Amino acid sequence: MSPRTGSGSSTAARVIAVVADIMAFIIILWILMYLLDANRANDLVQFVQESAHWLAGWSYDLFTFDEAWARVVAGYGLAAVVYLFIGHAVAGRVRRR
Repeated sequence: MSPRTGSGSSTAARVIAVVADIMAFIIILWILMYLLDANRANDLVQFVQESAHWLAGWSYDLFTFDEAWARVVAGYGLAAVVYLFIGHAVAGRVRRR
């Protein structure tokens, strides 16, 4: 294997991990904004909410806790954990190639 190939897979692994981290960060940022009752009329808050909703579309309404905050933390939190786990697992596999 040439040094260029190893470097390329290392770079690809780093990119995959960073993308997973950014996705999880956006979701976690929304959870914090929700818990801290951020002003939803604010453009940044709206952007983060819409991005997190899109990223966690498969999990945000998965749980049916009575409290809204618990549904947000569990549903969005699950998505963040899954993105981190899968993203870093894929990055590890790419890095080992």
